[in-house]
Amino acid sequence: MVLVGSALYGASIGLWRSPLQAGFAAIKFPSVIILTTLGTALLNGMLAPLLGLNIRFRESLGAILASFAIASLVLGALSPVAFFLAWNMVPLGEIPSAGSNVHAWVKLFHVGSIGLAGVAAHVRLWQLLKKLAGSRAVAFRVLGSWLATNLFLGSQFIWILRPFIGAPWLPVEFLRPDAFRGSFFETVFHDVLQLIS
Repeated sequence: MVLVGSALYGASIGLWRSPLQAGFAAIKFPSVIILTTLGTALLNGMLAPLLGLNIRFRESLGAILASFAIASLVLGALSPVAFFLAWNMVPLGEIPSAGSNVHAWVKLFHVGSIGLAGVAAHVRLWQLLKKLAGSRAVAFRVLGSWLATNLFLGSQFIWILRPFIGAPWLPVEFLRPDAFRGSFFETVFHDVLQLIS
């Protein structure tokens, strides 16, 4: 489920740029999900006992994997909408090289879609954590730490493995040579500022 749903959504992200970029994104997006799952499970397996929930690494991995499976199903369900968007938008090559609101809007649409899938996944994770912890307070603390870990790791893996859409003035490529320069949050902040100004 994780591989299929996230690969479909990844392809829908890259399709606006080109079929080659869609293929690259279909490989990279599941990689982001898997890397985030493993990193989050490792960190959360250590954090949960400190926050009052005694679970083993295997249980942490299972809970996180189930959460990302739900997120991937939601993303797979949203992929027709993203494909429709890519098909009906102004072709990326026809957008001016700098200052385009269209490029920023499309990127923020995908950030919002991924965020929606994350919310759906974490609602189910919250229910599981309440059952495992037996206490809403403990489950809330653990969920908060897990959300922070997911957000940080996932966004940075997306940043490092970019481009998914690609900028219209840059060539289609699998990875950027400056992968570690800048951050995901900096780019989202810049895109929001560009849209509201």
